[in-house]
This record gives sequence, C-alpha cells and structure tokens, in this order.
Amino acid sequence: MSNTVVGMAVGAALAWAALVFEFWGFLLMAVFLAVGALIGRAADGKLDLRGVRDALTGRRSSS
Repeated sequence: MSNTVVGMAVGAALAWAALVFEFWGFLLMAVFLAVGALIGRAADGKLDLRGVRDALTGRRSSS
C-alpha cells in the first residue's frame, strides 16, 4: 500500500469525524482527503514541494 493511499485513509478517518457537523463537515472531508493525498504523495517522493511553493508564489521554473 502506497503512502498516498495511507494518507487518503487518514484524511478520510479525520473527515468522518467532521461529518458530524453537516454540510461544513462534508467540505472539511474534501479538504482532509486532499491534504492527506498531498502528504502521501510528498512522502512517496512523487510531489516536489519546492515546485508547488514556487508555483504558488509566482516564481518561474528554470526548465
């Protein structure tokens, strides 16, 4: 099982607890799943966090 799947499972478990709070819990579930997937991909080495940071701050890549 990859770290991405584990991260999504952790996010889903956290989101399940948030579902008690109706619609906002559903939105929190989506956020938790996305964060869990991102953490898992970063742990697998499939996501370049510096590249993501540079894209969010508007810096251009050298390639």
